[in-house]
Amino acid sequence: MRANKLRPFIPSGKDYILAQHFFEDLGFEKIYSDDGLCIFRIGEQEFFLQNFHNQEFQENYMLELVVEDLDGWWSHIQTIILSKKYPVKANEPKMYPWGKREINLIDPAGVCWHISEEVK
Repeated sequence: MRANKLRPFIPSGKDYILAQHFFEDLGFEKIYSDDGLCIFRIGEQEFFLQNFHNQEFQENYMLELVVEDLDGWWSHIQTIILSKKYPVKANEPKMYPWGKREINLIDPAGVCWHISEEVK
Protein backbone atom coordinates (compact mmCIF):
# COMPACT_ATOMS: atom_id res chain seq x y z
CA MET A 1 0.00 0.00 0.00
CA ARG A 2 1.18 3.51 -0.82
CA ALA A 3 0.06 6.99 0.07
CA ASN A 4 1.08 9.93 -2.07
CA LYS A 5 0.08 12.95 -0.03
CA LEU A 6 -1.51 14.00 3.25
CA ARG A 7 -3.31 17.37 3.07
CA PRO A 8 -4.74 18.62 6.37
CA PHE A 9 -7.80 20.86 6.65
CA ILE A 10 -6.89 23.93 8.70
CA PRO A 11 -9.64 26.11 10.21
CA SER A 12 -9.51 29.78 9.24
CA GLY A 13 -11.02 31.12 12.44
CA LYS A 14 -13.45 34.04 12.46
CA ASP A 15 -11.82 35.94 9.58
CA TYR A 16 -11.43 33.73 6.51
CA ILE A 17 -10.03 36.57 4.36
CA LEU A 18 -7.45 37.58 7.00
CA ALA A 19 -6.31 33.96 7.29
CA GLN A 20 -5.82 33.77 3.52
CA HIS A 21 -3.68 36.92 3.52
CA PHE A 22 -1.64 35.59 6.46
CA PHE A 23 -0.73 32.35 4.69
CA GLU A 24 0.12 34.22 1.49
CA ASP A 25 2.39 36.58 3.47
CA LEU A 26 3.92 33.55 5.18
CA GLY A 27 4.99 32.30 1.75
CA PHE A 28 2.29 29.88 0.66
CA GLU A 29 0.81 30.08 -2.84
CA LYS A 30 -2.99 30.05 -3.06
CA ILE A 31 -3.81 27.64 -5.90
CA TYR A 32 -7.59 27.50 -5.42
CA SER A 33 -10.16 29.60 -3.59
CA ASP A 34 -13.90 29.86 -3.10
CA ASP A 35 -16.16 31.03 -0.25
CA GLY A 36 -15.58 27.92 1.83
CA LEU A 37 -12.19 26.49 0.97
CA CYS A 38 -8.72 27.46 -0.28
CA ILE A 39 -5.81 25.26 -1.21
CA PHE A 40 -2.35 26.53 -0.33
CA ARG A 41 0.97 25.14 -1.51
CA ILE A 42 4.63 25.61 -0.70
CA GLY A 43 7.05 23.33 -2.48
CA GLU A 44 5.40 19.91 -2.57
CA GLN A 45 3.34 20.55 0.57
CA GLU A 46 -0.33 21.54 0.47
CA PHE A 47 -3.15 22.19 2.89
CA PHE A 48 -6.79 23.18 2.74
CA LEU A 49 -7.82 26.37 4.54
CA GLN A 50 -11.41 25.85 5.57
CA ASN A 51 -13.82 28.72 6.22
CA PHE A 52 -14.56 27.28 9.66
CA HIS A 53 -14.50 28.70 13.16
CA ASN A 54 -14.60 26.73 16.40
CA GLN A 55 -12.33 28.36 18.99
CA GLU A 56 -11.91 25.30 21.20
CA PHE A 57 -10.98 23.12 18.23
CA GLN A 58 -8.62 25.71 16.78
CA GLU A 59 -6.74 26.18 20.04
CA ASN A 60 -6.21 22.41 20.28
CA TYR A 61 -5.18 21.81 16.66
CA MET A 62 -1.49 21.42 15.83
CA LEU A 63 0.59 20.40 12.87
CA GLU A 64 4.24 20.25 11.90
CA LEU A 65 5.83 21.85 8.86
CA VAL A 66 9.39 20.67 8.25
CA VAL A 67 11.53 23.27 6.46
CA GLU A 68 15.11 23.54 5.21
CA ASP A 69 16.13 26.93 6.65
CA LEU A 70 14.53 27.39 10.06
CA ASP A 71 16.49 30.57 10.79
CA GLY A 72 15.32 32.06 7.49
CA TRP A 73 11.73 31.22 8.41
CA TRP A 74 12.24 32.83 11.81
CA SER A 75 13.48 36.07 10.21
CA HIS A 76 10.45 36.10 7.91
CA ILE A 77 8.01 35.34 10.76
CA GLN A 78 9.50 38.17 12.84
CA THR A 79 8.82 40.58 9.96
CA ILE A 80 5.19 39.43 9.86
CA ILE A 81 4.84 39.82 13.64
CA LEU A 82 6.37 43.30 13.59
CA SER A 83 3.94 44.38 10.85
CA LYS A 84 1.10 43.83 13.38
CA LYS A 85 -1.25 42.92 10.50
CA TYR A 86 -2.16 39.60 12.11
CA PRO A 87 -2.95 38.40 15.65
CA VAL A 88 -0.15 35.84 15.75
CA LYS A 89 2.43 34.71 18.28
CA ALA A 90 5.68 32.83 17.81
CA ASN A 91 8.58 31.55 19.86
CA GLU A 92 12.10 31.79 18.51
CA PRO A 93 13.75 28.57 17.32
CA LYS A 94 14.50 26.26 20.21
CA MET A 95 15.79 22.72 20.63
CA TYR A 96 13.22 20.47 22.28
CA PRO A 97 13.80 17.27 24.30
CA TRP A 98 12.21 15.17 21.53
CA GLY A 99 15.16 16.04 19.30
CA LYS A 100 13.69 18.76 17.09
CA ARG A 101 14.65 22.39 16.74
CA GLU A 102 11.46 24.28 16.05
CA ILE A 103 9.44 27.46 16.06
CA ASN A 104 5.97 27.37 17.59
CA LEU A 105 3.74 29.74 15.61
CA ILE A 106 0.14 30.44 16.61
CA ASP A 107 -1.74 31.50 13.48
CA PRO A 108 -4.66 34.00 13.42
CA ALA A 109 -7.18 31.24 14.23
CA GLY A 110 -5.18 29.91 17.20
CA VAL A 111 -3.77 26.84 15.44
CA CYS A 112 -0.25 25.90 16.58
CA TRP A 113 2.23 25.30 13.76
CA HIS A 114 5.39 23.45 14.79
CA ILE A 115 7.84 24.68 12.17
CA SER A 116 10.92 22.50 12.42
CA GLU A 117 14.02 21.52 10.53
CA GLU A 118 15.13 18.03 9.66
CA VAL A 119 17.23 16.38 12.34
CA LYS A 120 20.69 15.67 10.90
